[in-house]
Amino acid sequence: MLKSKIPFQNIESIPQLIKDFLNEEIPQFSSYKFSLKNAISKAEEKSKSFSKEQRNILVNVFNEQLKTLQLTDKQSQNINLLSQESTFTITTGHQLNLFSGPVFFIYKILQTIKTAEYLSQNSDKNFVPVFWMATEDHDFEEINHFRTEQNFYQIKGKSGGAVGRIVIEDVSFIDEFEKEFKDDVFGTRLILLMKKSYQKGKTLTEATRNLVHELFSEFGLLMIDGDDILLKNQMAEIFSDELQNEVTHHFSKENVEFLTQKYGKVQVNPREINLFYLSETRDRISKTENSYEIVDKDINISFEELAKDWSKISPNALLRPVFQEKVLPNIAYIGGNAEIMYWLELPHVFERFKLSFPILIPRNSMLFLKEKTLKRIDRSGMNLECFLGNFQAKLNEKLVQESSLKAIIEEKETLLKSQFLELKEKSSLTDKTFRNLVEAEEKRQLKSFERMRKRLLRAEKIKQADYIDFLEKLFYEIHPSGNWQERVINFSNFFAENGDSWLDNCYQEMDVVNSMLILMEN
Repeated sequence: MLKSKIPFQNIESIPQLIKDFLNEEIPQFSSYKFSLKNAISKAEEKSKSFSKEQRNILVNVFNEQLKTLQLTDKQSQNINLLSQESTFTITTGHQLNLFSGPVFFIYKILQTIKTAEYLSQNSDKNFVPVFWMATEDHDFEEINHFRTEQNFYQIKGKSGGAVGRIVIEDVSFIDEFEKEFKDDVFGTRLILLMKKSYQKGKTLTEATRNLVHELFSEFGLLMIDGDDILLKNQMAEIFSDELQNEVTHHFSKENVEFLTQKYGKVQVNPREINLFYLSETRDRISKTENSYEIVDKDINISFEELAKDWSKISPNALLRPVFQEKVLPNIAYIGGNAEIMYWLELPHVFERFKLSFPILIPRNSMLFLKEKTLKRIDRSGMNLECFLGNFQAKLNEKLVQESSLKAIIEEKETLLKSQFLELKEKSSLTDKTFRNLVEAEEKRQLKSFERMRKRLLRAEKIKQADYIDFLEKLFYEIHPSGNWQERVINFSNFFAENGDSWLDNCYQEMDVVNSMLILMEN
């Protein structure tokens, strides 16, 4: 049951760049913010650059990659629609986390589906939801596990190569998963879903494709694997340009400098060459004086040799958006805050590659809390936003806010500042050294008020120890392992109790137009 929706702009811990982007306070990025008007405009722009030949290739790729699955009528219809010039995609992407990893994997896909549906219903164009599988990532340790409320599950495999090519040999985690969920209402469905997806001899690409298909096929979602020669060949000119002219490095520089200056840093720093070489491992390519080096392999290779087979070239995090937008008739990308922030480094890179830059949509967050937790929040004297921002600062503020001593300290400090202000004004009529003395004395006396505030907080912490313990336990009910729930817990804990109706509820409450934290009673 929906309890409330909190705009990202009202949540302290949301990055300032995201808030400014959503508030359209960065003029050069305002056309990339989601609205129906911007979406229609972007579709018209994309239609001029995405050819009939590219559509035919894309339809062939979907038919080939999804041929082992029992497609729903809606999925088949969406594939066929992509051959039409009036059809576009709404895309999200993610790593191949074991059994989807943290639950936000589910949320971002549902928002992608609902956004495509919204645009199709409110325009004369068709929009198809697409899930881009990050099959070429090589950080296996980052994706080889997931957590439930009770347990930690992990799969074994060899790290270093493209994770999508890893063949599953270890399925021991399934037995433990079965023990945890066999008695839940929809536990059997979960267990069968896991067993069907994670089978010995399958690759992680096949496992993830099957998992996503089983959960979202009725919604018409299509899954795509970029590790495909038909898709990579369309990147020949872009890969060549990147290798020879270091395009991403040079053409992201202006936005990187702007974002660094305004927000302190960027999410991903571009390299001189933002490409990897795929073999049994995935290794960075760097430029030498006369050729290229496969870093960590001590292999030198010529441009001509690299250009013989583009399937062996893999884009890094900054060039993956370029790859995606090159091969899809895409008009909007839905991602997490970190993803949106590194996409915003790239508009000039897209211009150089003559690609349309998409609308960027920070995905919704969802938080499911039990009734007893919601009642504790009501009793706590703090609202949910206090737990979502700098909790320790809000807690300290709460501890001293009702103390009569706090009011007296503030009153006397204000009086002291007023007295010293008068002294400083008068001191300007005499020697400069006297004013310096007054300012030094003011600084010394004001420090004593700061010490009193710290001592008051320490005293209140001792006095209100039980209340602090209550609030800290409540914080960890809201933030398992000290992090946002959606970044820790797997979807299985929610699905086990409610099955597909949980997915439907999430879909219904997902906000298309605004980026929100959606609070639900579990």
